[in-house]
Amino acid sequence: MPDPVRLGMLTPSSNTVLEPYTYAILAGVPNVTAHFGRLRVTEIALSDASLGQFDHSTQLAAAELLADARLGAIAWNGTSGGWIGFDADRALCLALTDRTGAPATTSTLALIDALEAFDARRFALVTPYLPDIQERIQRNFAAAGFDCVAERHLNDRGNFSFSLFGEHVVEGLVREVAAAKPEAIAIYCTNFRGATLADRLERELGIPILDSVSVTAWRTMLAAGADPARVKGWGSLFARGLAA
Repeated sequence: MPDPVRLGMLTPSSNTVLEPYTYAILAGVPNVTAHFGRLRVTEIALSDASLGQFDHSTQLAAAELLADARLGAIAWNGTSGGWIGFDADRALCLALTDRTGAPATTSTLALIDALEAFDARRFALVTPYLPDIQERIQRNFAAAGFDCVAERHLNDRGNFSFSLFGEHVVEGLVREVAAAKPEAIAIYCTNFRGATLADRLERELGIPILDSVSVTAWRTMLAAGADPARVKGWGSLFARGLAA
């Protein structure tokens, strides 16, 4: 039997979606398991207090404990890089690898990789976030060459409350932005119930659906040397490798 592959996930403390969804994604994949460490995140806003929740020292302290599980790869399973900036996530990944010895990614960097895997430069954005957060996310993706052609957000500062929106709410937002005919649709929040929709809505709409929980699982598997194509029923992304 091959050696086990352990994926480390740094998780916002008030998140109740990404753990069960990640377990479900990996349920049919023998020898690949996910392991979680939490750090305090209770709201998503542009205030100093809210931004301070994502200080790298806090994330690194949580990662050190998680690294005792001898991880194949580690991820910051949160989307804060979308509004704080991609360079902050890249710096975090370097620090995580330095501290733990494991290759690292984040939900935001994983989404960039997923968009590139589909050669999707025109995308639509679905989130539960506040308007100023949504605007900052679009600006940062635009600077990286990704054009947001449609967006919907729910004007919620969360973070726990994001999980209270049912799948039907997320599906409705996806259907609305699909009218713009983007090359991919990003459901961008790891405490939002989008992952289970991807397979069905992709077949119906003919558009890749890139949910934050799913893209993080996909990219972390790749980083750990586990084949994500073994994941079935969670969308077409899992059959993709990284863009050349």
